Amino acid sequence: MNDPIDSTDTAPMQQGLYLVATPIGNLRDITLRALDVLKAADAVLCEDSRVTGRLMHAYNLKKKLVVYNDHSDEADRASVLLRLESGETLALVSDAGTPMLSDPGFKLVSACLERGIPVVPIPGASALLPALQLAGLPTDRFLFAGFLPHKSAARRTVFEELKNLRATLVFYESPNRVAESVVDAFAVLGDRPVAMAREMTKLHEECRRGTLAAWAANESLLGVLKGEAVLLIGAGVENAASEADIEGTLIKALAVMSVKDAAELVAKATNTPKKQVYEMALRLKDANKK
Repeated sequence: MNDPIDSTDTAPMQQGLYLVATPIGNLRDITLRALDVLKAADAVLCEDSRVTGRLMHAYNLKKKLVVYNDHSDEADRASVLLRLESGETLALVSDAGTPMLSDPGFKLVSACLERGIPVVPIPGASALLPALQLAGLPTDRFLFAGFLPHKSAARRTVFEELKNLRATLVFYESPNRVAESVVDAFAVLGDRPVAMAREMTKLHEECRRGTLAAWAANESLLGVLKGEAVLLIGAGVENAASEADIEGTLIKALAVMSVKDAAELVAKATNTPKKQVYEMALRLKDANKK
């Protein structure tokens, strides 16, 4: 692993597009490197000039703000690319947090990469990692699935697709739909540990923990439903394979490999003790000889 403090490089920035993470609440969460980039850039691409303007004013940064957001079209993107190809250095920010993390920027970054224009990430704040830190759910494997759909049927389809994933599931959600999403999650996923983090880094920051069953039955357990919310759902308990499933898989495996190899393969595939599968394999092998 590299030394975590391996560079204080203040050399002039190279030409290109810089993806700058901005605070999600507390303005002091801006990084020194982000401030360096915003100060040195020729212009700053932003979702809303009024929102980014407040950040720039707070740090006495006077730069031209160019609106680039989800409503920007091909002509807007072409204009930005022309500036980059002419040698300008541009910073891309979202209203809050990390660009491209459920925020605009994907099409522009893809176009830059296709044209060989340097793209440089400037890491910083996002609601995702602080929510994971507070949730009390496993963090060794997690899936960030962005914003959930607005409609119940579409939400349930998403939960169905992720049902068998052995990882903590993380979603951004509107506070107006958290309760409905919990009901849909419980209907599809069954009871699981769950957490809701809201207003990360802000005055009313909190993280509530519970179960899908309890929250689906009693919306009041969710507490105040205001501000930006992150919904985190624990992985389900993996169901053990039935004896019939194990036997059927073994029969297929024994047709092409030894008892030992078949038992090892099927035990691993069905999450069943190897000794149990090996004894079953021997019985099946003996039965076939008779």
